[in-house]
Amino acid sequence: MKNLITVGLAGGMVILFTFMTVASAWGGLGADKININTASHAELQKLPRIGEVVAQRIIDFREANGKFKKIEEIMKVRGIGEKTFENIKDRITVGPMK
Repeated sequence: MKNLITVGLAGGMVILFTFMTVASAWGGLGADKININTASHAELQKLPRIGEVVAQRIIDFREANGKFKKIEEIMKVRGIGEKTFENIKDRITVGPMK
C-alpha cells in the first residue's frame, strides 16, 4: 500500500511539473495582461507580432484618439489586423474604465 501511495504521489508530481513547464512557456499562469492604454513602448513589444514600429503606432493612436474602450479597437491601429489580434487578444486589456 505504501508503494502505491509513493507511486501515485510521484506520478502527480510529474504531471504538475509538466503542466507548470508548459504554462511557463506560454507566459505563465495568470500572467498579468498588458494594458494597451498605459503600456510603454517596451511593454507593447513584449506582445507577439508587435515590433518597434507597431508599438509606436499604438502609442500614437491612443494619444490622438484617447483610451481604447475595448481590446478589439486595437485593430484600428495600422499594422494590426485580425491575425495579429488573435495572437494578442488573451494578453491585452484596456483596464478598468473610469
